[in-house]
Amino acid sequence: MNDTTDAVEETPVDATAEAPATATEEPQRKGSTKSRLEEEGDIAADYLEELLDIIDLDGDIDIDIENGRASVAVVADEAGTPALSRLVGSEGEVLEALQELTRLAVQAQTGDRTRLMLDVAGHRSTKRSSLVRLAHEVVERVQASGTAERLDPMSAFERKVVHDAVAAKGFVSESEGEEPRRRVVVLPTAAADPQSNGE
Repeated sequence: MNDTTDAVEETPVDATAEAPATATEEPQRKGSTKSRLEEEGDIAADYLEELLDIIDLDGDIDIDIENGRASVAVVADEAGTPALSRLVGSEGEVLEALQELTRLAVQAQTGDRTRLMLDVAGHRSTKRSSLVRLAHEVVERVQASGTAERLDPMSAFERKVVHDAVAAKGFVSESEGEEPRRRVVVLPTAAADPQSNGE
């Protein structure tokens, strides 16, 4: 949302002479968030298909829109999944890097930053389920003990999942520390405002 606002505010400064062209382009961008996200997904899918061809891996590309962002998944049948796991890495570090490269490929074509999410071989969906279970267990412990609990350091994706799961249980969480050691802290107070959680 901030990225779009910044782009709109910069337009008159960067291209005063092109104001009529920008005026006709701007309503299309604002009024077609879904089509813009679909475009991001299509660009990402093309990029990933080329990458899979280069490294000689088989995989199908699924494109979706989830929570206001493009979501792209590289999937394979049971036999092909172990090969795709090379694109995940032991701790998801390869997947994180690949997601950043894919976002850059989309930005290079659209000119706008993207919040696109990438999953490979179901890694993120499996991780999400385990993180939600962890968050629920921590909330129960915090509720019973009345003391805050600090989790191990996590990626931004993992922290977001935990914050959302904690908020769904009516509790408050916050992030502390600096990357790459940033972690979630679950607090022993019920949430007055679920929007207060997050990064």
